[in-house]
This record gives sequence, C-alpha cells and structure tokens, in this order.
Amino acid sequence: MTTKTSIEVAYATPEKQVILELEIEAGTTVREAVKHSGIDKHFAGIDLDNCDLGIFSKPVAPDYEPGDGDRIEIYRPLIADPKEIRRQRAAMGLKTKKGGGAINPD
Repeated sequence: MTTKTSIEVAYATPEKQVILELEIEAGTTVREAVKHSGIDKHFAGIDLDNCDLGIFSKPVAPDYEPGDGDRIEIYRPLIADPKEIRRQRAAMGLKTKKGGGAINPD
C-alpha cells in the first residue's frame, strides 16, 4: 500500500503567482513533485530541471522528500547581486530604504 502526501507547489513572478495543491506518492522528491505539478503550463520559460527549490523559504536539495503539508517553492534566478547593489549605493552615498535612519530625540 502506498502512502500519499499532500503538498503545494508555488511559483511567482512580479505579475503573477500560482500555488497548486497536489498529492504525491511517499518517496517523491521535490524535483519530481515540481515536474509532476504541471506548474510550467502556467509560466513560459521555467527551467524545472535546473531551478533552485525550497520549502517554506528554506532551500532544499532537489532529492529532498517533502512532508505532508509542505509548500515547495520554485525560486527565480537573481537578476542582480544584493551585496553588489549595496556596495554601489554606499559608493554613491545613498541609504537603503529600510532602517538605518537617525533617531530624532524630540
């Protein structure tokens, strides 16, 4: 008798987000589950063979086996290195938008 596991597969672009619910066989890896989900039919250009994957914002290896109720997330490649962007802003004397402001003692 095979055991089924209920999971979600999520992917988002700036324009669109899709979360698909599905059941997989016990022992299915996150990579296999993502391919089985059919999420690539909702987005052109996803490379399901090479994309980074995670569960609830924690990166996992492609051969990781998800548990019941897990949400597998497909991560898009970074278009810019966050550290390099901070260096460039610092070199230009710009502050980041969050935090870092002076506290007004008034």
